[in-house]
Amino acid sequence: MRLPVRLTVGHSDFLRCDSMTTRFENYRRNPVSVRQRRATVIHVFLLVVAHSFAATLGQSQDTKINFNRDIRPLLSDRCFHCHGPDEEDRKAGLRLDRRDGDEGALNALSPNDVAGSELYKRITSSDPDVVMPPPDAHKKPISPQEQKLFRAWIEEGGNYETFWAFTSLEPPSPPTVPANSWGTGPIDWFVKRKLDERGTSPQPAADKRTLLRRLSLDLTGLPPSRSQIAEFLADKSPNAYEKAVDRLLKSPRFGEHMGRHWLDLVRFADTNGIHHDHYRDLSPYRDWVIRAFNQNLPYDDFVRYQLAGDLYEFPSNDQLTASGFNRLHMIIDRGTMLPEESHARNVIDRVTSVGTAFMGLTVGCAVCHDHKYDPISSREFYQLYAFFNNIDATPETGGRSGNDFKRGLQQPYIELPSPEQQIARDKLHKQTTDLEKQIAELKSVVGKQPKEKSAGESRDEKKAAENKTADHQKKIKQLEARRKQLQGELSNLEMMIPAAMIMKERSDIRPAHIMIRGVYDDLGEQVERGTPAFLPPMAEVSGRPKSRMDLANWFVSDEHPLTARVAVNRFWQQLFGVGIVKTAEDIGAQGEWPSHLDLLNYLASRFVSSKWDVKALMKEMVMSETYRQSSEATPEQYKTDPENRLLARGSRYRLDAEVIRDQILATSGVMNSKMGGKSVKPPQPEGLWKAVSLPSSYPSRYVPDTGDQIVRRSVYTFWKRGLPPPQMTILNAPTREDCTARRERTNTPLQALLLMNEQQYMKAAQLLATRALGWEKQGRLSAIYETITGKVPDAGEQEILQKAFNDFENFYRERPALAEAFADKNSDSGYPDHAIAAWTMIINTIYNLDITKTRS
Repeated sequence: MRLPVRLTVGHSDFLRCDSMTTRFENYRRNPVSVRQRRATVIHVFLLVVAHSFAATLGQSQDTKINFNRDIRPLLSDRCFHCHGPDEEDRKAGLRLDRRDGDEGALNALSPNDVAGSELYKRITSSDPDVVMPPPDAHKKPISPQEQKLFRAWIEEGGNYETFWAFTSLEPPSPPTVPANSWGTGPIDWFVKRKLDERGTSPQPAADKRTLLRRLSLDLTGLPPSRSQIAEFLADKSPNAYEKAVDRLLKSPRFGEHMGRHWLDLVRFADTNGIHHDHYRDLSPYRDWVIRAFNQNLPYDDFVRYQLAGDLYEFPSNDQLTASGFNRLHMIIDRGTMLPEESHARNVIDRVTSVGTAFMGLTVGCAVCHDHKYDPISSREFYQLYAFFNNIDATPETGGRSGNDFKRGLQQPYIELPSPEQQIARDKLHKQTTDLEKQIAELKSVVGKQPKEKSAGESRDEKKAAENKTADHQKKIKQLEARRKQLQGELSNLEMMIPAAMIMKERSDIRPAHIMIRGVYDDLGEQVERGTPAFLPPMAEVSGRPKSRMDLANWFVSDEHPLTARVAVNRFWQQLFGVGIVKTAEDIGAQGEWPSHLDLLNYLASRFVSSKWDVKALMKEMVMSETYRQSSEATPEQYKTDPENRLLARGSRYRLDAEVIRDQILATSGVMNSKMGGKSVKPPQPEGLWKAVSLPSSYPSRYVPDTGDQIVRRSVYTFWKRGLPPPQMTILNAPTREDCTARRERTNTPLQALLLMNEQQYMKAAQLLATRALGWEKQGRLSAIYETITGKVPDAGEQEILQKAFNDFENFYRERPALAEAFADKNSDSGYPDHAIAAWTMIINTIYNLDITKTRS
């Protein structure tokens, strides 16, 4: 519904309804908006910013150079491309990722001797023919400040260290803290030590209303209700906050919210992507992910089930469904490219997704050549490739007919009928079998009838025989018609039965080869299944080839340095907006130095020792004083640490698209809380799919659902890779074509336009307005504000809102036709149209406030 007028209600920061989130968030804006350019530009730029900020984080009191923190990021960004792990592109026989060896850094580095170090001469030279990096490398020159770091490092001995993320996971000793110091446990003590080094202090705890709203949004993706707020405020017990934490961790909404983050990471979608972008139903996998988080499945089993659930001796339906992780990649249509090329692309996608999800590394860089920054050779990539190369399935979609195509399934898959569906199917199968038996018997009788008149047979006997045959043939036709009807009923029933695409091994192992420059039909040396040499070795097996189960067990072994660190960092990111390692998608050499390395190692070690207990980890983090801090800070504090990397305050950031939409549905009272099942299609502008669909795409036209299906949680929204839900992508949701470990947060006028005018959001405001008109008039405005924001407006805010309401009410009272059109769906409510319209506008205004769209 388009609004004819929008009144200005004031200039208070509290009532901002434009695209500005907060005056301080300008410092965090990302000017790059084109999706294809983001990764390249940001990835390079953040290295420079990360290094300089990391240096200031760690050197206020400790002036000793840390190679991993201070030097390696510079070498990785400026030098490794030509002097790194990739042997093919290595220049001058020098590799700077290693200190020793024939080509090691000592060839250009003289420990404790700056003047004798060719490395230092090159980075400080003004001669364009000598300086490194050379001008034609298009790399930023080593700045004077960075030169000082290199000088100090060489003077201290030019020592190298194993990259921090690849070292064994050992729990660090928590800092010693004086009695009555700030904090309740190791998380706070590690944070406080960093703050002390910087000479700053943490913020006090946020007020109870802010804490409950923050906690509810972070653990369930939904705001607290007014009754939950009242209960929390009334609970004066010392463990009131912990009781709220436990309640939210037990909520089924916890799994939906946690699952939504995981679905980003594994690029879950409802279509194949590429070319026709046909429908694909993977909803049972989504339901399993949500169920796994709600049931607190240990994270090591969460990993095993997905990598190798089909390889258990007697796999359960859950384990098989989870193995569908290996089927989430995009799929090309049959006939679009050669099957061999499709197969190679699919397997490469599986390996790179494993690299992102469980290793936190860009292993895909080694498809064509040795990785230029991390110690992953092309050979090692294809050793990983060999684990996922043996699927017993065709690489492309099937034909464009039949139930499997319409159901969005490609073999292999398992069916998951309800008991009622199974009974109905068994009954139809039995009826069909009985009919086929009757048809076969009748055809056999007819076939035995003599074709010629036998000797002595009378005319009457012949006529009787002919009539009997005709009766049999008529009966056969009737039975065949009934069989066809039953087959149609069975087909319709099967269309309704959920099915999960799974992983399945071939009986004979398909050989794997290095693909020269990543070309599928230019095969090099054959390779066996294996893992990168820089990581702890996989346990040896005898009498059989290594399997994906062996690989899964290797990932969650006590010796593996990456899996726990990567998982903990992402869970931290969910709660604090930024990971301890900001580059959650890449904790390798090109990633950012951790803001609190000891804290990350502590949490990861504790995660493993807790038997990979996800809920215990989340509880420990939200119970910390670090998490509970107020987000209030001075402008200067926001300027010096805009992303809160020091954790000196509570994090404040724009909520994700799904959370913004879901809180509107929840607070308006219209949300359908049904869990699980197939994806649903909320309304969207007509014709959007036309630009990305071919005539034979299935489906080619967007047909929105009806009734309460359109107000289900956003995690269940249909996700077309060619054109994801527009209200989600405008608010930075990914396309799900690639694994996304972290979303960007931008702040654009288009987002404000969406939130102020989106039809479904306006309808929700309208329905809440009708409900609110049934509340007591005295305090109604405050109750609406509390329902949406969790806060009670102060006197100044109340005055501004009341004036805005009066203006809206007068406007619509003077324009009855407009008010009637605005409130047409609620004309039977008994309330005046102008009142519904005015309250709708006030609610829509509150939905667009900073406080509503922002986690603080």
